[in-house]
Amino acid sequence: MNHEKLYIDKELSWLSFNERVLQEAADKTNPLLERMRFLGIYSNNLEEFYKVIFSDLKRRILISEERCIPESLYHLLKKIKERVFKADQEFHALCNDLLLEMARNKIFLINERQLSINQQTWLRHYFKYTLRQHITPILITQDTNLIKFLKDDYTYLSVEIIRGAEINYALLEIPSDKVPRFVNLPPAPPHRRKPIILLDNILRYCLEDIFCGVFDYDFLRAYSMKMTRDAEYDFSIEMESSLLELMSSSLKQRLTAKPVRFVYQYDMPDAMVEILRNKLNISKYDSILPGGRYHNFKDFMSFPNLGKVNLSNKPLVQLRHLRFDSFLNGFDAIRTCDILLYYPYHTFEHVLELLHQASFDPAVLDIKINIYRVAKESRIINTMIHAAYNGKKVTVVVELQARFDEEANIHWAKCLTEAGVHVLFSAPGLKIHAKLFLISRCEGGEINRYAHIGTGNFNEKTAQLYTDYSLLTADARITNEVREVFNFIANPYRSVSFKYLIVSPQNSRYMLYQLIDNEITYAKQGIPANIILKLNNLVDKGLVDRLYMASSCGVQVNLIIRGICTLVPNLRGVSDNICAISIVDRYLEHDRVYVFDHGMERKVFLSSADWMTRNIDDRIEVGVSILDPVLQQQIIDIMQILINDTLKARVIDQALSNGYVQRGNRRKVRSQVEIYKYIKSLETLEKSS
Repeated sequence: MNHEKLYIDKELSWLSFNERVLQEAADKTNPLLERMRFLGIYSNNLEEFYKVIFSDLKRRILISEERCIPESLYHLLKKIKERVFKADQEFHALCNDLLLEMARNKIFLINERQLSINQQTWLRHYFKYTLRQHITPILITQDTNLIKFLKDDYTYLSVEIIRGAEINYALLEIPSDKVPRFVNLPPAPPHRRKPIILLDNILRYCLEDIFCGVFDYDFLRAYSMKMTRDAEYDFSIEMESSLLELMSSSLKQRLTAKPVRFVYQYDMPDAMVEILRNKLNISKYDSILPGGRYHNFKDFMSFPNLGKVNLSNKPLVQLRHLRFDSFLNGFDAIRTCDILLYYPYHTFEHVLELLHQASFDPAVLDIKINIYRVAKESRIINTMIHAAYNGKKVTVVVELQARFDEEANIHWAKCLTEAGVHVLFSAPGLKIHAKLFLISRCEGGEINRYAHIGTGNFNEKTAQLYTDYSLLTADARITNEVREVFNFIANPYRSVSFKYLIVSPQNSRYMLYQLIDNEITYAKQGIPANIILKLNNLVDKGLVDRLYMASSCGVQVNLIIRGICTLVPNLRGVSDNICAISIVDRYLEHDRVYVFDHGMERKVFLSSADWMTRNIDDRIEVGVSILDPVLQQQIIDIMQILINDTLKARVIDQALSNGYVQRGNRRKVRSQVEIYKYIKSLETLEKSS
């Protein structure tokens, strides 16, 4: 069997995942405004695809260019462009359908040609007093360096300044970081409508206000465009520099990195397209796409709530864990037994409250925590600063290399250092992706420790949108090893071993191979053996091959993969016993769970690590063995609900067809709704016991 049949290209698998997001925008059972927001998510994902995955492919092609570019890379590049173009056509058709549906619900996204007299007057005033200060045209001349001036995440209007036979060009930045992209207009009586106009169209309407008195012209025309840069950076400067200095320098590289995608309004004149292509040095390997009138659809993720209540998702009240509310203090609750939280079904407030309490509790001596992505106004950062003010020994490991959060994390590192917090950074090229904190507390003359091991970031905002687990424990078997992880972070070259934690890059590959091999051994003995994995991405070839081996030996493997999956299920003689699904729904499925079960023994792990080579070999990641049988069962129950989803689960197959799981005679199961009910029922049982 050849390579192509055994492994799906990760780039195509990623695009397939984003097409599942587009399916949610097309799903008429979703509320209208949520469907619009899924368009925004699709657009945001595609932007990241070009910044990271497509850029990596382009670099591989350029590196091979001097020798001989493999035919497979050309073929892959062609398939990517075809797939993106097809999805882009579906995207724009769907967008038009949803705009019509919004109009039926009296929500009107209008353009500059549809304004009433009153709205025109209002917009002139709005432009003069709110927008004008943020608008500075970039004139395109022979010497203009657009790569230097243009920003990556912005939409621009490319303006033709026409006077007779002479045409000049200028660019206007849409300042959506300074003012809202969506502007509510006064209604046009007697209609009870809710008109909205995009910032882009306000600038189109006010073009003369911008250029009048500066240029002589007969008329002006504006067309939208945007470009996407390669998001990679390197550390090729003096290595005696600190990581903080390295990262600051590397971020400046990103600001002027080469574009890899150029998107322009489909009716933009050919001469203008050619000028922009040349100015941006767009090569034959880059993606060039004609598009609609609007770009940066990711702003639609924040489309305003308007109209009837049923146009958005009904909010689910986040649940409090009864165990915390049964004790006056969080430490007493955790000391009684391990506590498992599952967001966004549980509230993240429990973690915030525990850290807040630790910041001023006289018995607390020491707090260690690592941060990767935190909220914009992070309560956790403020709590750590207050803990330091209160005399606690506070250590915060700040990951400066968290992609797209580097600048924010540099800011937080400086704030923490100024407050007297001991700040640690990872070594260049070795990201710390673990989700840990450790609190040391003096109790009865002894030091007891409380640990958090999670699958998601310490981020109040994403904890309301992403599914993630937090394990809170005082079990010394776990807390002692978490302490060793923090020692390893401080000195990553010292020898260390773990029994209850799976820690990358120390023992992850060895332990995961061993866990799979154990199931193979039992299957060969005729004992039913099962593996259930929930991951964001399954890419590492060594682990994929091990799963193939397990399947061929009779191990039943169930995969729940949100994003990239290079493994091909249901190949005869290779993966007959592997079933793979992907669930895309209201919440982003983000937790990583590993279950190994052969009846005689069951092992359940929660982890920060996906099964990608970088997570296994090149990052500091932590997985934890769930030792409490009750919590083990809860996790397995939740996994089973996900496996039984008959509404939002898609089959992962070699064709990347994204077909929905066939329900047959089974009842309708929307796993995220059922999980909420399940967790709520656990609290009811706890109350009654």
